[in-house]
Amino acid sequence: MNNNYIPFGDLKGGRLILAAFVLALANFMVVLDMTIANVSVPHITGSLAVSSSQGTWVITSYAVAEAICVPLTGWLAGRFGAVRLFVISLIGFTVFSVLCGLSSSLEMLVFCRIGQGLFGGPIMPLSQTLLMRIFPPEKQSQAMGMWAMTTVVGPILGPILGGSISDNLSWHWIFFINIPVGIFCAIAALRLLKPAETLISKIRIDTIGLFLLILWIGALQLMLDLGHENDWFNSTFICVLAVITVVGLVLFIIWELTEQHPVVNIQIFRYSGFTFSVLSLAFAFGAFFSSIVLIPQWVQINLGYTATWAGYLTATMGFGSLLMSPIVAKMATKYDQRILASFGLSLLAVVTLMRAFWTTDSDFMALAWPQILQGFAVPFFFIPLSNMALASVQPHEMASAAGLMNFLRTMAGAIGASIAVTLWDDHTKVARSEMVSNLHVDEVQNTLMQSGMSSEGALGYISSLVDKEALTLSANHVFLILAMVFVFAALIVWLAPRPKLGMGGGGHAH
Repeated sequence: MNNNYIPFGDLKGGRLILAAFVLALANFMVVLDMTIANVSVPHITGSLAVSSSQGTWVITSYAVAEAICVPLTGWLAGRFGAVRLFVISLIGFTVFSVLCGLSSSLEMLVFCRIGQGLFGGPIMPLSQTLLMRIFPPEKQSQAMGMWAMTTVVGPILGPILGGSISDNLSWHWIFFINIPVGIFCAIAALRLLKPAETLISKIRIDTIGLFLLILWIGALQLMLDLGHENDWFNSTFICVLAVITVVGLVLFIIWELTEQHPVVNIQIFRYSGFTFSVLSLAFAFGAFFSSIVLIPQWVQINLGYTATWAGYLTATMGFGSLLMSPIVAKMATKYDQRILASFGLSLLAVVTLMRAFWTTDSDFMALAWPQILQGFAVPFFFIPLSNMALASVQPHEMASAAGLMNFLRTMAGAIGASIAVTLWDDHTKVARSEMVSNLHVDEVQNTLMQSGMSSEGALGYISSLVDKEALTLSANHVFLILAMVFVFAALIVWLAPRPKLGMGGGGHAH
């Protein structure tokens, strides 16, 4: 760890604290943007006149662009210098935030969100690396603690901010609030972090690897996002995308295994500890992110929640996460981390199962309890699995392993969200047609007409009731599937070899 630390003469006391604050704030802004749009999707889809499954593109396009850029961070930092790249990323992120806010069509918004993700991707790993460079070894763990807090608090504050801004101003402002933060961080980083700049070397980029990476991820995400509207594999376009995804992935793996300086170091998968920890993390994060995307949409469409209240509901998960993170980090040094991880994942499965019994008249507390419990469960799977994965590789492979882990986690989130929203939409139609075939509309319609409704009004009222119930039944169905994914993730953990105790990293469990 300390081989990266360089004692900087003028980075002491107040300046050091300020530099750390700037790095944490930049990370916070990027993490915040992953969830701030979640509760605003109904507002955005309403104002741009698109469907809710299309609205999800606003979330997934950002996640995918970010995922593509994370594994490239190491190469980019070596080519341009870590501080310079950090400042460029901040400026690019801020410019695209302005453009997102000015967007007047879904196409423009999704395009600008991709730009935001491409520039936002490197900020997370860079803020971590630069913190390690400016703090002396004995203070690095406190610095990392501060950084981790921003990573946990961002997704909690995102929905609250997103909700209140969308309700009180307009959804455009959820992007404009990045402007002052981005400008401040960029100027401060230029002034303070100059001495922490890394050496630049002319490293050759693996262009073919990069092209294949973008090709198969792009095709996969397009397939997931457009499949639903184009009736999946009955459409030639979707079939072509599926072929591109599979062929691209296979070629990418073969190329990266033979390339001397690969974009993504796939060799790391030779450690079974890394492979199974990351697989479990990816499945769990996919299911976890799906529920974070689905719940705000369901409560707003169905229970008439405002975006602000949907934000409060999503954020109730924060208390448990903040409380348990330091405790779990301590426990991870004393107990078998596989036990902690499978406990956390099993708890998440139970919580998700609780949601499968939600009804159209559930009150706020019935919805909030699973969220609160979920907050307690998240650190239990997140911290041990990340530790186990990084502890399985050699010290010099740490950076590649961290990049690969973040990449797979972000991708799993984007793919999970796309699949969950598609399942929700498709199953709603099935549930609706099943209910309609069993309804005896005439009696109800007559009763409603006697209480003073017109015949069209009565039919409309019945139709909206059926819609609501169908959406709820379908959401319950998706939660059942997600609960099974959590159980599966909890079982995969046990395929990893037993991690050595008290091992922070750089050990090798094969």
